[in-house]
Amino acid sequence: MPALRPDFHLVPRPTKLTPRPGHFTLDGDTAVRATPGAEAAAGLLRTLLAPATGLPLPESPTGQFVLALDPQLGGLGTEGYGLTIDPHAVRLRAAHLTGLLRGIQTVRQLLPAAALPAHPSPGRAWQLPCAEITDVPRHSWRGVMLDVARHFQPVSFLRRYVDLLALHKLNVLHLHLTDDQGWRMPVAAYPKLTEIGGHRARSMTGAAGSEAYDGRPHGGSYTRAELVGLVAYAAARGVTVVPEIEMPGHARAAIAAYPELGDDPGRRLDVWTRWGVCDTVLGVHDDRVLDFCRTVLEEVMDVFDSPYIHVGGDECPTTEWERSPAARARVAAEGLAGPGALHGWFMARIGAFLAGHGRTPAGWAETGTELPPEFTVMSWRDPAHALDAARRGNDVVTAHYLSTYLDYAQSEFPGEPPAQPGAIVDLRAVHAHEPVPTGWEPAAAARVLGAQAQLWTEFATTPDHIEYLTYPRVCALADRTWSGAEDWEDFTVRLRSHTARLDALGVNYRPLSPRPLTAAAARTAPPRRSTPTVPGRNTH
Repeated sequence: MPALRPDFHLVPRPTKLTPRPGHFTLDGDTAVRATPGAEAAAGLLRTLLAPATGLPLPESPTGQFVLALDPQLGGLGTEGYGLTIDPHAVRLRAAHLTGLLRGIQTVRQLLPAAALPAHPSPGRAWQLPCAEITDVPRHSWRGVMLDVARHFQPVSFLRRYVDLLALHKLNVLHLHLTDDQGWRMPVAAYPKLTEIGGHRARSMTGAAGSEAYDGRPHGGSYTRAELVGLVAYAAARGVTVVPEIEMPGHARAAIAAYPELGDDPGRRLDVWTRWGVCDTVLGVHDDRVLDFCRTVLEEVMDVFDSPYIHVGGDECPTTEWERSPAARARVAAEGLAGPGALHGWFMARIGAFLAGHGRTPAGWAETGTELPPEFTVMSWRDPAHALDAARRGNDVVTAHYLSTYLDYAQSEFPGEPPAQPGAIVDLRAVHAHEPVPTGWEPAAAARVLGAQAQLWTEFATTPDHIEYLTYPRVCALADRTWSGAEDWEDFTVRLRSHTARLDALGVNYRPLSPRPLTAAAARTAPPRRSTPTVPGRNTH
């Protein structure tokens, strides 16, 4: 792969880039011409560039900066684009609006880094290096999951998170909204989900199984308006927000709010204050629990326009079902082999409900156990499970914990902030992640939609800490999922230049030099095991 000039050190690397002599200068006389259907892209261009550059970029039929939708470019797919920069004009073309949005992020990276922040930088020359770029993503799913159930984060930070994903041409924010330790989305029919389920008395400070607690209440939830606004904000930047509502396991917060959802309706429980896998799961004693799930998911579908609705589905202990007469009665009534089969029975009904509403259900797979065929499978524990699912006909998003789990530490330096014990996932491990491993047969490989990073927040409590764990590792994921670029040295050269952009945006990223973090988020980490252990998705 030929090396790029420093002014073309982009992340992710474009599919094809040919430098040309000269520069195009954006100044007070630069106008934008948007063809029909491209107006939203022109609006985003102004929104992103005006704060720093002060340039109005008005609309004009003779504008030098052209944004054009061209159906004849269908070969570029939904997200591909062509960008031509010469000394007198800029032409950004795509078959779909989303392609124009991706091209705008390339324009932002080609400008001086001072053009990125939301504060003015007067007296600068805003020049774009001339080039011919054709750019098409390798994978359609390029995502990051952020867990806001363990530690709630304000919607203002979620918007910033979306902005940074969009800059790197990542297109999915998977929002983990509920778990044993908190419920963050309001549901009109069940107000106690956030009133009670959104708050816990304290939080564990050590790893799962420890007895160390902080003694501080933690809570929070979003309003419907905040979530609707986030969805629209992300869509304007070409990012889809995929919601996740955990079921039938990881449901302790819901059962604390509504005890009748549990296997023992007379039992009163608190919102869980521990990390790890809780034995408390949704009951199957009557159809009221399924009705609850359907009602919740109806509201989820009303707020989120994502084609995918994630329902968790993994780490569901069957202990309560095995000792429950009601569960055994359900097993007999449905003709199931035993209580363990209730999980598949439950997921099939939820999946069919979502499919009947025109959505695709998604779920975690920590084993080779089958999810129903309509599910998109996120395989996290063993790459072989992803292959098994693809061979069965499920679409797959790869999420292998040793390459995509950002809650693991980035190095063994003692100055790293607290992280999940058990493994190190460094920058190179993320860049080495291959969504379609060598040797997969073509039919199975075609089922892979892409890859996704995961950031569980047992130990990541603040926006600064989350950003530090996210960057620059997500830059590596973006590079592999967009261009498939495997050249580690080429990536690191481009990334060194790219850090100027992260600096301009105030991102709290881990320095590339092999030194511990010195920013405010750094604290001495607890001892870590040198070899990975995987007792569970959220406990590793």
